[in-house]
Amino acid sequence: MWRKRSDFDQVRERIINDADKSRERTMNRAVKLLSAKPRSIGELRERLLEKVWTNEEIVNSVIKKLKEYKYVDDQQFARSLALSKLRQKPQGKRRLQQALSRKQLDKEIVDEAIVSAFEKMPEGNLINLAIEKRLRLKGRPETREDKKKFYDHLLRQGFSYDLIRSRMAEISKGELEQDLRNE
Repeated sequence: MWRKRSDFDQVRERIINDADKSRERTMNRAVKLLSAKPRSIGELRERLLEKVWTNEEIVNSVIKKLKEYKYVDDQQFARSLALSKLRQKPQGKRRLQQALSRKQLDKEIVDEAIVSAFEKMPEGNLINLAIEKRLRLKGRPETREDKKKFYDHLLRQGFSYDLIRSRMAEISKGELEQDLRNE
């Protein structure tokens, strides 16, 4: 029968023969992981503890040292990630919240990052970009079914129902398309 990695971690004991060597290997692994891509402290801790040649105490000391060097900072990481996600693809608060919550960050840090990102890129502008793209690809919704698909698409992008409804009313009147052409 196959076992999951977590099962092996519980079965195998972490025996550290040379703490200095283990600390050095852990630091090297941490730097390598961070050079590959930015990570939250929680993600980094989890990845470092995958190895049996380190333990919680060593990982905590390495993370403390990385914080001193300013290599890891959850607040900066969350702000950068939130803004990056919005630049990559227009999305609403709900979807951005979900993406950031997967990164093992504190709820307060996530909320602060989302507020900061939407100050720089207002949700009203983002939904306009999403609508413009959808209109370019699918054309203006004519039937009731097309409108429902349009609503559903925008809901999946994480925009609030009220914001979608107001923008869709503008599309029906033709105002939003005129505004989008003028920009």
